[in-house]
Amino acid sequence: MFSKSSKSRSGGTPSVATGGKRSHFSIIGSDVAIRGDIKASVDLHVDGRVEGNVQCAALVQGPESRIIGQVEAKSARIAGVVEGGIVAHDLVVEAGARIVGDVSYETITIAPGGQIDGRFSPMTDPAVQAGELKLVSDAG
Repeated sequence: MFSKSSKSRSGGTPSVATGGKRSHFSIIGSDVAIRGDIKASVDLHVDGRVEGNVQCAALVQGPESRIIGQVEAKSARIAGVVEGGIVAHDLVVEAGARIVGDVSYETITIAPGGQIDGRFSPMTDPAVQAGELKLVSDAG
């Protein structure tokens, strides 16, 4: 019934979300508060509180989480509160989510009950394409 092997049934090693080089995503748990910028090359799931800018491949934000800072991701699924702007090619704002800041997007979906208090700028906007509206600095 239980095996001492750490291998999965397919024979490979299991995928673990540790933030290490072999993982595909990182998790910030609901009991974690971070003050400072986050820059991740993998997908990021945030259930806790972040006070700083977030830059990652894909962001999934839990409904009880709060991000106070700018967000930049290829895709973002927002369910909690973001106090800052968002730049995302694919943006999904879940019911109950609240964004206080400007958003720049290629595609956007807003569920009934989702709120955005800010300006909308499609990625086709020349200022966005020129990088003038990029919210998170590449420096550092």
